[in-house]
Amino acid sequence: MADPAIHHETQPINQIAIDYTPEACTHCPESNSITLTYDYRGGARWRSTTRFLCGTFSSLIQCPKGNTSGLNFNIYLSSLEGDKSQDEIDFEFLGKDKTIVQTNYYASGTGNREEIHDLGFDCSDAFHECVIKWCPNFIEWLIDGKVVRKVEKREGEGFPEKPMFLYASIWDASYICDATWTGPYMGCDAPYVCLYKDICVPVGTAVECSCDS
Repeated sequence: MADPAIHHETQPINQIAIDYTPEACTHCPESNSITLTYDYRGGARWRSTTRFLCGTFSSLIQCPKGNTSGLNFNIYLSSLEGDKSQDEIDFEFLGKDKTIVQTNYYASGTGNREEIHDLGFDCSDAFHECVIKWCPNFIEWLIDGKVVRKVEKREGEGFPEKPMFLYASIWDASYICDATWTGPYMGCDAPYVCLYKDICVPVGTAVECSCDS
């Protein structure tokens, strides 16, 4: 068995795959930064090139400026985007209100575990650190070092256990729930740019791990 300590270690993300609109995604490995743009081309989504099983995932994020109503910008883990049986752990910023963030998680395709958290700041004003700490027996979501949510694994309840990619995207979600989730898309301040830097993933991939609670 691998040394459990390795799963507390992180390393900069070196390679990414771009799932769509590659011209709207810029990756600079030297500075460990990624830029996503939403404009007339639509949005874009990037992901890690490998899956991970447990560990700590982090990025500094500066969300788009202006009237971002209708948009969703995020960072999250998923066993496979679009798979109806996916495991997933989310940080989602909702364009209608840049002073909140939504957390959620899925197990075998079942979600509906959303929670809304007040940030106490406008997420477009500066870079802020988002961290997902995913362990076999709990998940923590942290903003700027503060735990905003913790979920413990409980017998008989679903819990993410599949190896997962790290993803991030910006997209128009205004069609969901009659625009009540992210607001109606306005587009008056396009292009919208979401910035990611100091993106870190666990050392090692798809291996067992243990974390202290």
